[in-house]
Amino acid sequence: MKISIVTATYNSARTLSDTLDSILRQTHHDYEVVIQDGMSTDDTLRIAREYEPRFNGRMCIYSEKDSGLYDAMNRGIAHATGEVVGILNSDDFYADDHVLEWISEAFEQGGIDCTFADLVYVRAADTTQVVRHWQGSPYTQGAFSRGWHPAHPTFYVKRELLVRYGAFDTSFAVSADFELMLRLIEKHQLRSRYLPHCLVRMREGGESNGTLHNVIRGNRNIMRAFRKNSVPVSCLYPVRRLLPKIAERIKSYLFN
Repeated sequence: MKISIVTATYNSARTLSDTLDSILRQTHHDYEVVIQDGMSTDDTLRIAREYEPRFNGRMCIYSEKDSGLYDAMNRGIAHATGEVVGILNSDDFYADDHVLEWISEAFEQGGIDCTFADLVYVRAADTTQVVRHWQGSPYTQGAFSRGWHPAHPTFYVKRELLVRYGAFDTSFAVSADFELMLRLIEKHQLRSRYLPHCLVRMREGGESNGTLHNVIRGNRNIMRAFRKNSVPVSCLYPVRRLLPKIAERIKSYLFN
């Protein structure tokens, strides 16, 4: 099964090598890497082009002006040709050499449209230091309204369903990934499977959780995502969603 890995880049020279090295180490080799660059002004494109021969024709590089991260992801998805599509951010990397193998096996077993798993947040300056562990769980009806949702960097979905139901709604700014998964899993009831593995090591300080302003804006957009998709939710949802994350972050800083 061919898996398309979409990586959006913009001035990502500092971290891109870690991302690409983690792909090259994968035991499953039926994949393609789509680098969608936003006209970087640093060494991002040079690094990508240096890696390109090592992928033996399985890497495509595009560089063009975009309207932000989710627009870049949509452009990358439009170039994808695999049966399954996932996003690997340019400052993240796979946590294990068998990640794509696990994903491929899950889809080949049949009966699912998408899959997701666990991830860990790591310190940007030292990726061996875990800040927070995102422990996933299987989806149950109405779970999004109860504060549950998958870790987006672990989310892989059949490409044909992104074509049918649409990719990222860029009007949601820092929360388009949440809206996409809400729309696909909760609204359209895609068949999902939780994989009990850690797939991704994610550097802290990303687009949606890097600042308090983005956290507040993200939660406003999440409430709008529920309204857009006609999924009922309590007005206390943002508090319910954030409290466990705050508690886990405090615990991590106290004991790490």
